[in-house]
Amino acid sequence: MKNKRPKIIKIAFICIITICACIMIFYLVDYIWNGSFVDWFEHNYMITEFNYIPESGQDGIIHRPQWYKLKYLLLGVFILICLAWIITVFVTIRLSAKSSLQKTVTIASDMIYKYMTQEKQAIEIFPKEYAEISTQMAEIKSEMQRHEQILKEESERKNDLIAYLAHDLKTPLTSIIGYLSLLREVPDMPIEQRIKYVDITLKKSRRLEILINEFFEITRYNLQNIDLEKENLDLSYMLYQMADEFYPLLQEHGNTIKLNVPENVMILGDPDKLARVFNNILKNAIAYSYRDTEIQIWIEVESAKTRIYFKNSGRTIPAKKLDSIFEKFFRLDDARGEKTGGAGLGLAIAKEIVLLHKGEIIAESNNEVTIFCVVLP
Repeated sequence: MKNKRPKIIKIAFICIITICACIMIFYLVDYIWNGSFVDWFEHNYMITEFNYIPESGQDGIIHRPQWYKLKYLLLGVFILICLAWIITVFVTIRLSAKSSLQKTVTIASDMIYKYMTQEKQAIEIFPKEYAEISTQMAEIKSEMQRHEQILKEESERKNDLIAYLAHDLKTPLTSIIGYLSLLREVPDMPIEQRIKYVDITLKKSRRLEILINEFFEITRYNLQNIDLEKENLDLSYMLYQMADEFYPLLQEHGNTIKLNVPENVMILGDPDKLARVFNNILKNAIAYSYRDTEIQIWIEVESAKTRIYFKNSGRTIPAKKLDSIFEKFFRLDDARGEKTGGAGLGLAIAKEIVLLHKGEIIAESNNEVTIFCVVLP
């Protein structure tokens, strides 16, 4: 009923305008232009002639319309009236539609604002005729809430990480100060003991350097803007070179690398950024591998894709954590060991670089075997 009233009012308004226009035209023709109009009409559409009048039986003056001209006049007037009606209706409908649209947009905007700022269900705010908007806004709000939750968790992990780092910095620093104080206060300390204290101090200093680098890594990640400089590169050579560079770290952890890589596998990509991807994955594989185990790297070349696999033996990553390992500041270990206590950015950065190359990175872990797969076009 509410929707019908505005339509009736609009129709009545159009009829009133039309009637007023007709009255105005009649008034102009009959009163204001009466003399000039009659003269014009007489001159163009009336004829006076001397002719025989059957009714009187004699000749006389006959004054009659020129019907062949008058019918075209009537046709023209009818066409003008129709055009005026159409134009009036069109303009009225356009103005009405514009006003109705503006009103609808305002109402929809108010409902969207209420829905996005209040803790209410969509069905409580949007009426049935806004069902499509209601569904879309529910999806958008849900997605926004999900992103907010991700950002909140990421921020919490970052804050926890910084707190852990600040705490962990004290331990090696206290040890370094302590051992250096001993070396200064006991100048005649036995050489064997002096060498032992120097080795411990050096080890603690390296640990301190790692922690400080983690601080820089967090800051650098927040400030950096990754831009790719693509070129044709030999993927096989890059992986062999990387294996050689990681030899000292592998020896320290008791691991070995088995490469199954065909020669001259060429891809288009940024060599520096992809090297960082593979370095981060291999560091992760070494850090979480069992000692004295083999890390396997192999390539599968398809028609449109190249797959690079990294396989290591270590603790199975739980499915819940496997879904989160590519998130920023996420770490598998709650404890911050010297070998596994990174900032939790390596795999997140690797994923961003791979996505910029229009590729994907996948991880799976079962039966104490973890496999990372990088897919590049």
